[in-house]
Amino acid sequence: MEHYMSNTILIEKIEVLTETEAAKYIRMSRSFLSQDRMNGHRQGRTPGPRYMKLGRAVRYHKDDLDDWLNKNRVNRS
Repeated sequence: MEHYMSNTILIEKIEVLTETEAAKYIRMSRSFLSQDRMNGHRQGRTPGPRYMKLGRAVRYHKDDLDDWLNKNRVNRS
């Protein structure tokens, strides 16, 4: 279910995102997501969000990205 507006995908309306869309949504680089998948969690580095493998395609569920963002929120006292 993709909605287009001036050739721009409105990511808010999509539940399952590609790597490129997910990177834009969380405002991180595609290489961050790719390296996390390839290398797994590395010490001193924030682990990436959950993802799905559908054949060779990688997809991210918007709810998982929201959970990941909230989990990595820092509360200052």
